Amino acid sequence: MKGALLVCGTQSDAGKSVLSAGICRWLARQGVRVAPFKAQNMSLNSVVTPEGGEIGRSQAVQAAAAGIEPETAMNPILIKPSGERHSQVIVMGKPYADAGAGSYGAMTETLRPIVADALGDLRSRYDVVVCEGAGSPAEINLREHDLANMWLARESGLPVLLVADIDRGGVFASLFGTLALLSEDDRAHVAGFVINKFRGDLAILAPGLAELGRRTDLPTLGVLPWVRDLWMDVEDSLALDASRPELPAAGGHTLDVAVIRLGWISNFTDADALGAEPGVRVRFTRSAADIERADLVLIPGTKATVEDLEALRETGLDQALRTRADAGGPIVGICGGYQLLGERIEDAVESRRGAVAGLGLLPVSTRFEQDKILRRRTGHSPWLGTGASGYEIRHGRVVRHGGEELIEDEGCIAGSVIGTSWHGVLEHDEFRRELLVRIAEQRGRRFAPGTVPFAAVREARLDVLGDLVAEHLDTTMLTGLIERSLEP
Repeated sequence: MKGALLVCGTQSDAGKSVLSAGICRWLARQGVRVAPFKAQNMSLNSVVTPEGGEIGRSQAVQAAAAGIEPETAMNPILIKPSGERHSQVIVMGKPYADAGAGSYGAMTETLRPIVADALGDLRSRYDVVVCEGAGSPAEINLREHDLANMWLARESGLPVLLVADIDRGGVFASLFGTLALLSEDDRAHVAGFVINKFRGDLAILAPGLAELGRRTDLPTLGVLPWVRDLWMDVEDSLALDASRPELPAAGGHTLDVAVIRLGWISNFTDADALGAEPGVRVRFTRSAADIERADLVLIPGTKATVEDLEALRETGLDQALRTRADAGGPIVGICGGYQLLGERIEDAVESRRGAVAGLGLLPVSTRFEQDKILRRRTGHSPWLGTGASGYEIRHGRVVRHGGEELIEDEGCIAGSVIGTSWHGVLEHDEFRRELLVRIAEQRGRRFAPGTVPFAAVREARLDVLGDLVAEHLDTTMLTGLIERSLEP
């Protein structure tokens, strides 16, 4: 099999990432060398590739589904909002520019050859490339500067699958309306529909599918069922409102983890590994009461550290954190969450606010530099007596003035408050489990950690996505669409 395909959605969080990952998994099982691609991604959830570049997390997950390492060509343009009116633009894994909504549009002509070259490179090295669109292809106000949707289909001769989430309601109107808003040239690339998150009797849906086919002359390749507790490493903050799987306790008590839902929250998937432990409940919150009651409070990363610090003060959550720390309640901050727990932040890069007082719960200070640190890390935690691993994505340089190091030459512990710059450190099984055991002891709880590696949990989730494609899509038709991209 040779070719490529573009998966678009009627709106954000329609299921583009999940379907793309499922197709990658299904193809990899057939022995096809497949790679993911997203021309332009707007996300605050990112990862570091082996070559030291930064890409959106969904492409890293799709690469895992394909059984390959992620690389920068899979997401050549990454936009990271760093405030209400400006974003950092990452090109081929490295910071390229800071731009506002208006100024970014002027860059697209420069960026288009980069996107085309990246996709061409992947297509030259892999049998199939599964491309994911961004937002909706029917955002007609943005068509002139489109990079990830129908421009890509026209430029590269890609057939398009259009996916819609029926759980949100109005699925036929969203599919038909999306098609109606496309130009004639763009509509010519749309090859079929997929409906996501269906619950109930397919016989009831069948008349609507038939009428949609008559009105559009396009097939529906399949209807993916709603799956309880289906959770993939996500990048859209809309998904934070979805339910998360909770495994029964392996023995003893349960642990409640409250993740502060920062305004510019980034890499919130750092909490996923906690939720994969039996007896650990993870929830995202802005509630002072949750901060008080939880066994562990996690402050995740942020792309706007100073702005989120100010928001904590405006909402009184700073005092809730201070009260918790004074009472010996465990708090863990990761990257930006670590920085705002410190005594001082000097920021002339992201917020450009200069010197700002932190929460003062850790004896560290942070200075932002123009150069961005992008690297994978491994080490040892003397405090826990375990190994540690993760990755760094940060402009901030953190200096520890006291306390105890969490990992050799990294992080800080002061009383019950812990900070680290390493994203992904909670995915390290020994580190995560020993940390939870320590926290349970502090809280006077008996806690038995699980035994299944988090990597195995992630693989099992990806297998579910592959199963959905194999069992609920017309894979013969899907294969034909992929191979159609070879036609001139």
